[in-house]
Amino acid sequence: MNYYSGKEMAESFRTVRKNTLVIAQDLPEDKYAFRAAAGTRSVGELLAHIALSHNFQYLVHATERRNTLVGFDFPSLLKRFTAEEKEPRSKDQIVEMLRSSGEKWAGWVEGLTDDFFAEQVQMPAGMIPAAKSRFEMILSVKEHEMHHRGQLMLIERMVGIVPHLTREMQSRMAASAAAAKS
Repeated sequence: MNYYSGKEMAESFRTVRKNTLVIAQDLPEDKYAFRAAAGTRSVGELLAHIALSHNFQYLVHATERRNTLVGFDFPSLLKRFTAEEKEPRSKDQIVEMLRSSGEKWAGWVEGLTDDFFAEQVQMPAGMIPAAKSRFEMILSVKEHEMHHRGQLMLIERMVGIVPHLTREMQSRMAASAAAAKS
C-alpha cells in the first residue's frame, strides 16, 4: 500500500503546475526569449519543456505500458522532444499548453492504483537501480517540474520580478506584523 495514492499525487502535481502557471503569466512575453546564460533554454523553451516533460512517462506507462527500458531508443526520443520544445510559440500558446498538458497528466495519474504504482520497470544495463517502481518514475514528473520551477524563479529575479510565492509570504508576514501591533 502506498501512502500517496494516484489521487493525492494528481492533486500535488496540480498544485505544482498552478504555481508554474503563475510564473508563466507573471513573466512578460518579451522575456520569453531571455536566456540566463549561453547554451541554456530560453524562458519560452523551458516552459515548453515543462509542458512536454510528462510525455516520456506517459509513453512508457500509459501508451506502451513497458516493463523494461532495455533497448529503448532514448536518442530518437530526445531529438523529437528537443525539436518540440524549440517550436516557436506565443506566451498565450505556452500558457495554454501548460494548462492542458498538466490537466491531461493529472487526470491520468489520479486514476492509477497501488498495484500499478508497485510494478517494476527494468532499467537499461548499467543504471542503478536496475529497476524502478512505476510510482518513482511517475513521481519524477512533479520533481522534474519543481527543479525547473526553481530555475524560473531565479530568472524572475534576474529580470526584476519578485516571485509570487515570495510576494505571498511577504504579504502574510506584513499582515502578521500588523496584527501583532494592534
